[in-house]
Amino acid sequence: MSERRTSGGAPPDGRGNDGASRTLSAVARHRRLNRVWHNPSGLRGASAVNHTVVGKRFMATALFFFFVGGVLAMLIRAQLATPDHSLFGHELYNQFFTMHGTVMMFLFAIPFIEGLAMYLLPKMLGSRDLAYPRLSSFGYWCYLFGGLMLLASLLAGVAPDSGWFFYTPLSSKHYTPGINADFWLLGVTFVEISAICAAVEFVVSILTVRTAGMSLSRMPLFAWYILVTAFMMLFGFPPLILGSILLELERAFDWPFFDAARGGDPILWQHLFWLFGHPEVYIIFLPGAAIVSTLVPVFAGRPIVGYTLTVASVISIGFISFGLWVHHMYTVGIPHLALVFFSAASMLVAVPTAVQFFVWIATLWQGRPRLELPMLYLFGFLVVFVFGGLTGVMVALVPFDWQVHDTHFVVAHMHYVLVGGLVFPMLAGIYYWFPLVAGRRTFPGLGAIAFWLIFIGFNVTFLIMHFTGLMGMPRRIYAYPTGLGWDVPNLVSSIGGFVMSMGLLLVLIDLVLSWSAGRPSRRDPWNAGTLEWALPTPPPFYNFASQPAVSDRNPLWLDSSLPARIAAGQGCLPGDNAVQQETLGVEMISGRPNKLVVLPRPSWLPLWSGMAMAGFFLLVLAKLYWLASIGLAAALCVFLRWGWENGARRDPGDMRDGLPPHHVADDAPGPLGVIFTLVADATFFASLLFGYAYVWLIAPGPTPPSLAEPNLAALLAAGALGAAWAAVILGERALVATRQVNFDLFMLASAGAGIGAVAATAAAFPHMPSPTSHAYAAVVAMLIAYVIFHVVVGVVLSAFAFARRRSGFVSVYRRIDVRVCRIWWIYTAATGLVTLTAVFAVPGVVPA
Repeated sequence: MSERRTSGGAPPDGRGNDGASRTLSAVARHRRLNRVWHNPSGLRGASAVNHTVVGKRFMATALFFFFVGGVLAMLIRAQLATPDHSLFGHELYNQFFTMHGTVMMFLFAIPFIEGLAMYLLPKMLGSRDLAYPRLSSFGYWCYLFGGLMLLASLLAGVAPDSGWFFYTPLSSKHYTPGINADFWLLGVTFVEISAICAAVEFVVSILTVRTAGMSLSRMPLFAWYILVTAFMMLFGFPPLILGSILLELERAFDWPFFDAARGGDPILWQHLFWLFGHPEVYIIFLPGAAIVSTLVPVFAGRPIVGYTLTVASVISIGFISFGLWVHHMYTVGIPHLALVFFSAASMLVAVPTAVQFFVWIATLWQGRPRLELPMLYLFGFLVVFVFGGLTGVMVALVPFDWQVHDTHFVVAHMHYVLVGGLVFPMLAGIYYWFPLVAGRRTFPGLGAIAFWLIFIGFNVTFLIMHFTGLMGMPRRIYAYPTGLGWDVPNLVSSIGGFVMSMGLLLVLIDLVLSWSAGRPSRRDPWNAGTLEWALPTPPPFYNFASQPAVSDRNPLWLDSSLPARIAAGQGCLPGDNAVQQETLGVEMISGRPNKLVVLPRPSWLPLWSGMAMAGFFLLVLAKLYWLASIGLAAALCVFLRWGWENGARRDPGDMRDGLPPHHVADDAPGPLGVIFTLVADATFFASLLFGYAYVWLIAPGPTPPSLAEPNLAALLAAGALGAAWAAVILGERALVATRQVNFDLFMLASAGAGIGAVAATAAAFPHMPSPTSHAYAAVVAMLIAYVIFHVVVGVVLSAFAFARRRSGFVSVYRRIDVRVCRIWWIYTAATGLVTLTAVFAVPGVVPA
């Protein structure tokens, strides 16, 4: 499953693709690299996979959805401006506020972060692209198609209307019988696939695809923030994906996961949602803080104070944020001892956050700050987010939260955190990196006016909401009577909202005018120290004519001549003889180059994969489940074609300068990406086990039914899983020993053992009750389906490795396909054994 493709033959050395010594002029080198890294235009541009193109697509699409969410917000404020206002009825209002939250959280905030990171990371890390360009492109199409599904529901008048948090039983079939809820569940799940793809992309790229000499301790802080954020996405998003799948199964097939009358519990949805929801706050905040940590040293004119302390605080936030989810559930009847723990954890997370603020203040204090336009937006961030943090400590206190829960106070707090934590840093980052992206400067006067309109309008809108909340105004109401003291505050809040919207519209006008008529920008107009400013503005698709060797966290401050030397080909992998797209791969910790990563050319496969997945989700939405399985099979065929195009049919020749091509390297990006994908998969599985334990031990309702006693079929299933795992390991050993026939037999044996495991697992439950009878039966059915799905994928991978070896893609040196198969079967066997133990052994030991 390696993402890149190579033609085989001798690997390049550190000086050029084929070791030749021919030296070109900077202009000739640029022309040659442009030919190699050419991206198609027009309609054929849909096949582009370059990180610059895909990153800009993500950001542009996210800003479009930001506009949609803003329009919905203004409609909400227009409705609440005066009491008893009947601009539209409660049905439409419910759709608008549900879609406002959904669009802002799922279609704007995270995707914009993903796009910015895709665009900047290779440039900051001194790389030519990310580790999996086609995966990034596939993620974009999933995001676009999923977002359009949700937008289409709004235009058709059947948008989700249960709130962006989708609490059950309000979102269950009984209370929301139409297709509205299904749009949310399927559309959000589709978009979350994109987020998981981005998370895997970022983790592997940051760890393995950097320039020479860039150890972890020399990485820009921006990369550290994105690395921690990506890990949080791997652990935070699977619970929501699981919850969405369970709720859709309940709505479609009446599996009662959240039905208290049949052993389920609506509170289980809240646990799964907020296991995602509260880490999501920090997933949004940390990239905003990454922008702040990047810009503050530039405008202070000195390196950041406390680099190591900042990294430690970011990692601490990543850990602590997963212990806070009950922060949103204080009023549902959680035991008091648990409330004390979660209240303390909610306040504890303020400590590493405060560390970062003191680092920024100390950096400004010790430097010579310049009040450029981006610094205005950073000032807005500091003020707004600090206020949001203070109110966050207030709602972390259980007695206070009981008083303001589900009031406008919480709405105001959330917007101070999210707008302060992301929107203000985002605008600062847009103005800071605009010269890099567009090659032109913005109009500072227009940008400053926009800032003050946004800053004043935002505070007028949401500061007053704190007081309406304290006066008892509930959230999520479409009208209110006069005489409660809410009339004037709501009118002022609505006026502030429209003022803020005018400011954001001015930002858009400024960017459009600057893109077409702004004065040209010189390279590095801010006198920054990070590598992206060593590039021409705008950068070419290949980023670096030669990859620099760095020895400092701010290489441009250490060596101002570095951009000229990069263009002159005086770094690693100069493009004098470039014939394929390639970048350096490095050791994770030290940053020492240890492989050459060959990257894919433009490809239609990501688009086809996204279209196949879109077909699957649309057919499920239409309840055409058999046809949906065809869409899923089509997606599998495209993925197999994708995998078939990777690798090489020949072993490498002499390896100059110790740089083997990635398909023979021990730490190739492909298997590493599978490992981190399985990290997200394991989180999904752990969440499913949490649901199993919850239904067995905690959920109200009737006693769970007895499903099955340990039997021979269960033992055979466990043995077959172990046999499939062992066969792949023995096959790899046979391959290393050049016994290719034995390898083929072992791969076929692992596939056969997998088929046997599926049959034995199905036979292990001879008297399985219907999943509609009880939530416990439904959860067990879900666990069985999970195991069978992974076994089927394992069978496909074993057969795929067998076919690849027969076609010459696998050898003693080129074993990526076999390693991927081994990793998958290890995980599948482990989760299968855990599932069988949980279903057959635990109920006999732990009574319900």
